[in-house]
Amino acid sequence: MLRRRNTGALLAIAATSVLLYGGTAYANPTPTPIAVELLTPRAAFTDDVAMQTSLKLHGHDTEVVESADASRIVTQKVTVQPGAQIPWHTHHGPVFVTIAEGEMTYVSSDDCVGRRYPSGTAFVDPGHGHVHAAYNSGSALTIFVATFFEVPEGDAPITIPADGPADCKIPTN
Repeated sequence: MLRRRNTGALLAIAATSVLLYGGTAYANPTPTPIAVELLTPRAAFTDDVAMQTSLKLHGHDTEVVESADASRIVTQKVTVQPGAQIPWHTHHGPVFVTIAEGEMTYVSSDDCVGRRYPSGTAFVDPGHGHVHAAYNSGSALTIFVATFFEVPEGDAPITIPADGPADCKIPTN
């Protein structure tokens, strides 16, 4: 008799839960380590666009990045879980990155130095074969917005996987 009452009580709780949540069972899924959301699809300026960007990192000479045809762009929002790493890669052209939340550490294959960018800061990735990786070095979610220039037409990838230096270790969870 007691078993039937307990079973009945459990069924009543389950039925109430289904009614409260609209008949759908909700799970608490594990978030994707890196989620990419397209904010603007591939687009082209209606005018010819050329761009020159000067980069001066601490301890390095000024690097001038020439973009003869910067007219094709894509903008993405990227969400990175704490400790998640964006593997070694490069891009066709420069990428302008703004950190909206959290912090990101950018590692260049040139010197294997991690450069930390907290919320409210920005940086330029020169692209053009410049190999780099990045990771969420904080304890909270990181969100950044990236605008890619010199994006190829069609369905070609905007991120090109590449090998980083064997002696450059990126921290992982």
